[in-house]
Amino acid sequence: MTDIFENYLSSTGALSAEEINFSMQFFKPIRLKKGDFFIREDECCYDIGFIATGGVKAYAIDKEGKENITCFKFENEFVTSFPEFVTQEKSKRSITAIEDSVIFRISYPDYQFLLDKLTAWNGVIKLVMEQEYKQKERYLLNYNNRSAVEKYSHVLAGEQMLVQRVATQDLASYLGITQRSLTRAKRQIHKLNIL
Repeated sequence: MTDIFENYLSSTGALSAEEINFSMQFFKPIRLKKGDFFIREDECCYDIGFIATGGVKAYAIDKEGKENITCFKFENEFVTSFPEFVTQEKSKRSITAIEDSVIFRISYPDYQFLLDKLTAWNGVIKLVMEQEYKQKERYLLNYNNRSAVEKYSHVLAGEQMLVQRVATQDLASYLGITQRSLTRAKRQIHKLNIL
């Protein structure tokens, strides 16, 4: 599993082999079973993690007790509640495993120490933040104010992994539609593909 993380860090081009070796001592692998929490809403956000295998969902619970999923993360992605990690405040959302996962996590104090010792890590963090921004922007452009059919069509065309790895109710929540609307959209698209 360590190889996956080391290969990712190497692929960024931001760190030398020596810097990667030095960095690895601060990241501890944890195994999460499907449904286990990485971060809990209303608890301080102490960690950032790199997903070596598996996947997670980030969500907040609304007043009716319903999950509102804001994103999914899979292999080769960093995961945390970024604003609260940086400010060391209580998280506004939970992050749980949707599959059995291995995540290399680093605590905030170790993260700060690493940034102080290796300024090259700023390049890695910049890449991670750019990726976060692009995902949020893509979400707003493709899923905001669209019909259920348009949303599901976009998932089929551009985010096939979600169809393959995410439960129907979670995908519906992420798209901001009901499970029933998602089922209807799937049927409608299937009919169009048959014709």
